[in-house]
Amino acid sequence: MRAIVLFFLLLSMPLAAAPLHSQFLPPDDQSLRQEAPETQQLLQVTSYSVVVGNQRQSNQQPIPVTSPLTLRLKGKPLSKGTAASQVLISFDGESKSLKKPVYDDKSKTLNLNYPLSQYHVILDLLRNDTVYVQFLSYANGHVWADLHTGTIRAR
Repeated sequence: MRAIVLFFLLLSMPLAAAPLHSQFLPPDDQSLRQEAPETQQLLQVTSYSVVVGNQRQSNQQPIPVTSPLTLRLKGKPLSKGTAASQVLISFDGESKSLKKPVYDDKSKTLNLNYPLSQYHVILDLLRNDTVYVQFLSYANGHVWADLHTGTIRAR
């Protein structure tokens, strides 16, 4: 009798929970996401602002002039444990590789980096669709972050 009760208890226990928006993840060809994520931040974007900066550091020779482009997203959490309240997206037009996505628990900010060529794509999504931001980190060091829309019916 104990074995039967134990069997049903095991069946009723939840398995390792998949991320809430796992249907938007690419195939895991390298088996990097086999375990449940240690951290998941999932939010729905509610507002955004564009910041185009201009910076000149006059104490260096030659004088470098930079013009950073940043999107600042605000959102509402959609998953239990989500503490992120804003997302900073930086665009880089010069590097050959991007910095990895980072979640800063102290400031509750998710920092993402995209190539400059993706700026118009992301801005178009923000203007026309409901956008979600997802951040997952795994015990093996793998990190995944994305912006995605919900499923949209073709017309």
